[in-house]
Amino acid sequence: MHIAYLVNQYPGISHTFIRREIAALERAGVSVARFAVRPSRQEIFSPEDNAEAVRTRHIVTENRLLLAAAILRSLFAAPVASLSAMALAAKMGWRSEAGLLRHAIYWAEGMALADWLNAAKLRHVHAHFGTNSATVAMLAAHISGASFSITVHGPEEFDKPALISLKEKIEASRFVCAVSSYGMSQLRRLVAPQFWDRIKIVRCGVEESFYAGAAKPLAGSPRFVSVGRLCEQKGQLTLIEAAAKLKERGHDFSITLVGDGEMRQVLEKAAASLNVRDRIVFAGWKSPAEVRAEIEGARVFVLPSYAEGLPVSIMEAFCLERPVISTYVAGIPELVIPGENGWLAPAGDAESLAQAMADSLAISDEQILQMGRSGKARTKRDHDIDTIALGLKALFEEALKVGAER
Repeated sequence: MHIAYLVNQYPGISHTFIRREIAALERAGVSVARFAVRPSRQEIFSPEDNAEAVRTRHIVTENRLLLAAAILRSLFAAPVASLSAMALAAKMGWRSEAGLLRHAIYWAEGMALADWLNAAKLRHVHAHFGTNSATVAMLAAHISGASFSITVHGPEEFDKPALISLKEKIEASRFVCAVSSYGMSQLRRLVAPQFWDRIKIVRCGVEESFYAGAAKPLAGSPRFVSVGRLCEQKGQLTLIEAAAKLKERGHDFSITLVGDGEMRQVLEKAAASLNVRDRIVFAGWKSPAEVRAEIEGARVFVLPSYAEGLPVSIMEAFCLERPVISTYVAGIPELVIPGENGWLAPAGDAESLAQAMADSLAISDEQILQMGRSGKARTKRDHDIDTIALGLKALFEEALKVGAER
């Protein structure tokens, strides 16, 4: 079986879960051609990401003459479908936040991708994220006669479904993957029940090599770690407010924030004004190996998100036998079970978050490790990427079978 994958930016440090999925599919016997709209803007890559970059064809960095030739070949090979796709792009662009000009670019990108799909005899393309990559995949499939599918992660897609024509994408797709039960419910809200059977739950996962073997013992320091882009939706400002409450109550602790982003200066100023700058380490982006070491060196992993899909970082923390403090948001309660493998607090509630952190400092190291082990067992059961890939492979086989019968 030979299929294509399309991502907006790939490979990148925040898209490790996609690389894992592709690798697992290939272990299951699926040949995957990698395409991306553009290279990742993130600068830190693992050796695996560097290898993926070589194997990925990027649309916007393609030689301009070769790109123009690909667009023209699609136009001459399928003039009616190409013009129909242009009209479809205009219809989506008219009511979108991206606008008509951007959708004209998506149409051109879809034309180029359609030519590449035809040249490689690829009859199915799968897009990660329901935003522009799904638009390009949808247009390329329309032009080339291939089928397409999407993995919708959230939260961005759920914030603006009409503006990205998510309903139309679901209805035109062969199938759509939701990464959680919560995600499936949000997709079902967009379409009539007759389309619900094409919405499947295909969770993100981790490979056995990540969770195999014994976890490292606790380092002994009361250290929390949080991994994610420094932005509004990740809730780090609430974490800093909770840190101030912990410090006022006399707790000994530190928090390492791994990641960077547009809110870094805001967070640094908040930490200074709340007198916890000495307790917060702004570590910046780190490689996957360095992130792993940060989690292993912590007592508890904290993700105080306001909006999420299904955080792979929580799965990784569990695999390293560290419990998790997070929020009652989206798919997170499908991972974190209070009292079993972590704590949950209402999003934006600094008092509840501080209490959960205090509770994690109050229990014994053995209790912390037992909660971490429970999280690991749950992750191995529900999020083994090789098991997940077999289910995804079956969906691709069915999509190709339906396409061949038409």
